[in-house]
Amino acid sequence: MRRSVLLAALLGLVLALPAFAQAEIVARVSLSSQRMNVYVDGAPRYNWPVSTARPGYRTPVGTFRPTAVVRYHRSTIYSGSPMPYAIFFLRGYAIHGSYEIKYLGRPASHGCVRLHPANAAALYSLVKQYGAGNTVIQISY
Repeated sequence: MRRSVLLAALLGLVLALPAFAQAEIVARVSLSSQRMNVYVDGAPRYNWPVSTARPGYRTPVGTFRPTAVVRYHRSTIYSGSPMPYAIFFLRGYAIHGSYEIKYLGRPASHGCVRLHPANAAALYSLVKQYGAGNTVIQISY
C-alpha cells in the first residue's frame, strides 16, 4: 500500500512538471523612463526604448495578458497606420512595431506601446513560442 501511494505521488509530480517548466514572459514598461524590460522565467532578456502616449493621450497602467497576437495589423482608428507584430492587451491598446523610430525613448503615441520593428518582432516571436497565456504585460509609471 505504501509503495502504491508513493508511486501515485511520483506520477502526479511527473505529470505536473511540464506546467512548471513553461516559461513565463514578463514585459515591463516604464512610462517614466520610456523603456521596456523583457524577462523570461525571471531572467532579463531584453531592454528596449519605447514610445508611449504623448500629451493629450494615455497609455493604461496595470497588469495585463495579451488578448490577441497579430503579425500585421492596420489601425482602424488612425488612418490605417501599420502596426506590425501587434500584441493587444486592452481593447485597442497594443504593443507593436513602429516605423517612427526617431521618437523611440520619448512619448509619441496615441496610447499604444511602440517598439522598433525588429524588437517588436523579437517580442512577438517569444509570445508565439511560449503562448499568450504565459505572457504578462506590466505597465507602470
